[in-house]
Amino acid sequence: MNTESHILADIRLALGREPDFRVWRNETGTARHLNRHVRYGLCRGSSDLIGILSPAGRLVALEVKTAAGRPTREQLLFLDVVRRFGGFGAIVRSVDEAHAALDRARRGLSE
Repeated sequence: MNTESHILADIRLALGREPDFRVWRNETGTARHLNRHVRYGLCRGSSDLIGILSPAGRLVALEVKTAAGRPTREQLLFLDVVRRFGGFGAIVRSVDEAHAALDRARRGLSE
């Protein structure tokens, strides 16, 4: 069975080969630093993969889940904000779904 981290790594490698797309892993969470909790990543609920689609620089947010995985409320809200502001946001569960999502983004769809 593929874990979310394995699926994510496979998607990142596959989409990283696309000549018109740049993608980054968006690690989020908290860490302890100098006796303080420090948040890192874009924001709570932000997608696992954040990319830019050429030539217009369109934001692409991909939330990666396993076949049985379910997004949190915060993750759904983040994807909604991305879409409302003109970006593309989707939940993907495989490399094939990620490629299909990127094709939809290229066609100007929001999801």
